[in-house]
Amino acid sequence: MSDSCVVWFTPGSNLFPTSSKALKTSHREPMIHAEILSILDRLEKLSPVLEQAGYSSAYATGPGKQHGCLIAYKQNKYNRLGELVIEYDKQEVREDSSLPAARIGSSRITKNIGFMVALGEAGTDHQGVIIATTHLFWHPAFTYERARQAGILIREVLNFRQSMKLDHWPCIIAGDFNFTPDDPAYSLLTGDSLTEVQSQRLHMSRVIHVTIDSTVPPTTKKADDEEGDGSEADPDRVINNSRVATSSDGLLSDLELTSLFIDGAKLRSAYDEGQRAQRDNGTPGDLYTFGDRVSSPPTRLGAHEPMWTSYTHYWKTTLDYIFFVDTPKHSINVAGYLNLHRTTDMEAGLPQIGICGSDHVSLCAELFLS
Repeated sequence: MSDSCVVWFTPGSNLFPTSSKALKTSHREPMIHAEILSILDRLEKLSPVLEQAGYSSAYATGPGKQHGCLIAYKQNKYNRLGELVIEYDKQEVREDSSLPAARIGSSRITKNIGFMVALGEAGTDHQGVIIATTHLFWHPAFTYERARQAGILIREVLNFRQSMKLDHWPCIIAGDFNFTPDDPAYSLLTGDSLTEVQSQRLHMSRVIHVTIDSTVPPTTKKADDEEGDGSEADPDRVINNSRVATSSDGLLSDLELTSLFIDGAKLRSAYDEGQRAQRDNGTPGDLYTFGDRVSSPPTRLGAHEPMWTSYTHYWKTTLDYIFFVDTPKHSINVAGYLNLHRTTDMEAGLPQIGICGSDHVSLCAELFLS
């Protein structure tokens, strides 16, 4: 079983000054099509390419979004039995409050979604897989909001599996999570304990944005949305148009966040496990990991994620993952994974003609049930 997720938006040249002609749709489009088939806001262009290659697809967007999440699957191998879109802005995380906003416990409106489908294997009624994908909120300083969204995602994936009476089916959850392997959300998803630094990052990001509380006075003239032109001063470091959260806002504490994830299941990562096993077997080759770059303890989950999954002129980091959840009766094993581009090949900054048509690289893994 393998899964891939493409999140595609039209980048501005000021954000990608080294990509030149690679930013033109006429160049990016065939590169991305080829990359998908070898291992969206332009769905009308992508769907025929997938169909011609024998794939069906399911697609969903957040309210008012120009880009979304797509899950494709082989027509002759799977039947789509059901699907579900999760709007994080509307999902409740607590029951002990009379205030609707406090039950939701969100720090800002983001319009991000989670999307999942149940795929039954053709010719059988009892075998299949749950595939889920997401694009979590992008702003690096909103650590709490991303952790909340990640917790909701795994909760709803498992609820979806249970509601479909498919508890014996494995779940694969892949996409652009917009957090690094040393982020609190990664540790919460995989069952690692929060470090003091991670708790501090959560604390600093417990704010209420003007999209939640309209009385918050503005601190900037331009909105820091993902479709912006990137001209806002220090948009990746400053939380604007926000106030400090109070207890009545209902934001989750560290303990409550941990409980939100514990109620679900611990996720395993295809790349973290695959690259860890490769290194433990003494055949690292050209293997370079996230832990090598940030000096993360090798015992810490996430240390063996790819060194980079997004590499541009202005930002270079690891944001994308292939996670999976075992079934009560079966364990998933990583049979193989796609080696990523060497850093030297990406140094000019993605997108780059002949290298990659996106600012994120493709992840691909082969998984099997034991």
